Amino acid sequence: MRRIILIGISSLLLSACSNNDNSHTTATTNVAPPPHQVLTVIHKRETAPRSSASVDPSADKKRPLLIFHLDDGKTFRLGDVVPVEFSVLNAKLKGEGGEFRVRYITDDDEMLWLDTTESFSLAGWTPGKHKIRIELIGPDGWPYKNGNANIATREFTFTN
Repeated sequence: MRRIILIGISSLLLSACSNNDNSHTTATTNVAPPPHQVLTVIHKRETAPRSSASVDPSADKKRPLLIFHLDDGKTFRLGDVVPVEFSVLNAKLKGEGGEFRVRYITDDDEMLWLDTTESFSLAGWTPGKHKIRIELIGPDGWPYKNGNANIATREFTFTN
């Protein structure tokens, strides 16, 4: 009986072997990684005309309020810069002697902090859809609640 079992196992092992060197390999295809986006901050000295940003009707205009001056759904061409302009009403940022801060996030990347309302632009965008989220952060380190205001996301597209 042992002989029959050994012969069965041996024949099974030998039948699994093949003379083809590639019989047990996985086919692979090299795919280039997506282009890496490196954004550059360009500080502005002059004030550009701002979009007519609307204030959320649920916001109390007497409390700290963030207004983002970038039109949602805008289309840019490669090589253009995206202006990041905003206003803070009824509050001072840390760099201006206050306790508030602004943070912004591009394309769900790393959070960056602003302590002044100085306008700047971002350059180096890759083609496709992008977004910027900007938030007014209170003295406690959390987004300052004022209706549905103080957290604004703008989506835009870069084309060739």
